[in-house]
Amino acid sequence: MDVRQLKYFVAVANTRNFTRASEQLHIAQPPLSRQIQLLEEELGVQLILRNSRPLRLTDAGRSFYEQALQIINRLDQLKSTTQQIGLNQRQTLSIGFVASTLYGGLPMLVRKLRQHYPDLDIKLVELTSMQQLAALKSGRIDVGFGRIRSNDASVERIVLREERLVLALPPDSPLTKGARQATLKDLEGQKLIVYPKEPRPSFADHVLSLLNDQAIHPSEVHEVREIQTALGLVAAESGICLIPASARLRNDLHYRLIDDERATSPVILTHRINDNGWHIEAIKQLVADMYAEKPAWLDVEHNVFPKSDLPQTP
Repeated sequence: MDVRQLKYFVAVANTRNFTRASEQLHIAQPPLSRQIQLLEEELGVQLILRNSRPLRLTDAGRSFYEQALQIINRLDQLKSTTQQIGLNQRQTLSIGFVASTLYGGLPMLVRKLRQHYPDLDIKLVELTSMQQLAALKSGRIDVGFGRIRSNDASVERIVLREERLVLALPPDSPLTKGARQATLKDLEGQKLIVYPKEPRPSFADHVLSLLNDQAIHPSEVHEVREIQTALGLVAAESGICLIPASARLRNDLHYRLIDDERATSPVILTHRINDNGWHIEAIKQLVADMYAEKPAWLDVEHNVFPKSDLPQTP
């Protein structure tokens, strides 16, 4: 088994087609097929189901794909890092994020990183929470800031805070009247807008799960791709939407805090398990410092702070 075979297999797995993979790799199809066959013979297991269109990976093939992708990306990262050190180039830190974290602490954190480490090249990559897991394992990003909990054993997770959810309403909605706070039961029979539409699971599934747990049934559920679209549709009186408190972006909407301790959305810092890179502790320390400053968006009315592994700031 060599790196070339791993790259061949990853290309086939990505395209699900030997012809397209051979074109992508600039080799003829027969030698490509032969290398995959030799790889399967060496492993003693079938990796690809060839009789399906498009091709499908076996369970062993899916596991092998994830590991192969990590190895290839780590080798690319090794090459890049070595060249950067040898050429005295700036070090790169890639941060994955879900869009809603831009309305909370992420911009402040990035500013602090730039202030403390001016020679660090920071790259921001917008990814869903689940996409961040794959990107971490492949080496595409170094840390992630997402909102969906997972049980992936190769990823370390720190819940930085639980952000309370608010109900976004058009100004003329009857739900804007009366008590200051809303409840999840107020969504019964309402037209609900959720996001993102894909990939799943996502924040949309988190919201729907909260309602399902209490047997609350909207009259219809409209799925959209992003939060800006969801809030625009609320402004157009096409429905209502649950969002994290920091995402109260539009001043033409009415927002009501949900009076339910379960109606929160976590902000989760993720990184590869056993990653001892200096940037992990640096980010944890900067987040702790940032929280200690008590910025306006971090008010206790809209946030819950669980016990975490962040450093304690005096």
